[in-house]
Amino acid sequence: MKRLVTEWPVVQVGRSVLLVLLLVPAFCLAENLPLAVKDRVEDQYGRLGLARIDKWERMMWDLVYKSQKEQLLAVNLFFNKLEFRSDLEHWQQEDYWATPIETLASNGGDCEDFAIAKYFSLRRLGVPAEQMRITYVKALELNEPHMVLTYYSDNGDPLVLDILTNRIKPAEQRKDLLPVYSFNAEGLWKGRHRNESVRLGDSNDIPMWRDLQQRLGMGPL
Repeated sequence: MKRLVTEWPVVQVGRSVLLVLLLVPAFCLAENLPLAVKDRVEDQYGRLGLARIDKWERMMWDLVYKSQKEQLLAVNLFFNKLEFRSDLEHWQQEDYWATPIETLASNGGDCEDFAIAKYFSLRRLGVPAEQMRITYVKALELNEPHMVLTYYSDNGDPLVLDILTNRIKPAEQRKDLLPVYSFNAEGLWKGRHRNESVRLGDSNDIPMWRDLQQRLGMGPL
């Protein structure tokens, strides 16, 4: 039976750290997030912030028993509809990796925030960590750093989930992206594709990723 992965033991909303649910079967869940978390979201981000959380929860329930292809398409499109905002504008910091709850409730983020939110959403739906990598690339047409989520099926070219397009294309068709490094719960790599990459170390070697997990209060997913 497919399980809805709900391994966000703690979620930071603003400065508050709140307990969330442990891993349980999807059919046993009364709700994805405790009312205490939702109350904090509403206090800090208002009813519209809470409405976005509720909309995300409904989407997740709708996707529990869908195929991975349908899950990828829906999650990618959902987060691509949020507003793109720079860290300096949005969080008054030069570089900040927001938690998925922060991205949802605040209705925006940058490429890192969206890639991270897609990764955690798909993990909650049961997509294995080894099938996904958060990939740092250079967007050649924009001539600037960029981040995407890359999905690896059992065979075939990896697929790219990107805020620059709602279409999920094979990596070989994304000539506008130059991969630099990628990471997930299992490690950190340099290289173009999974079978061509060189392991650089552990994902916790990335300070921003380590800080994000500490704010979530969780181990790697």
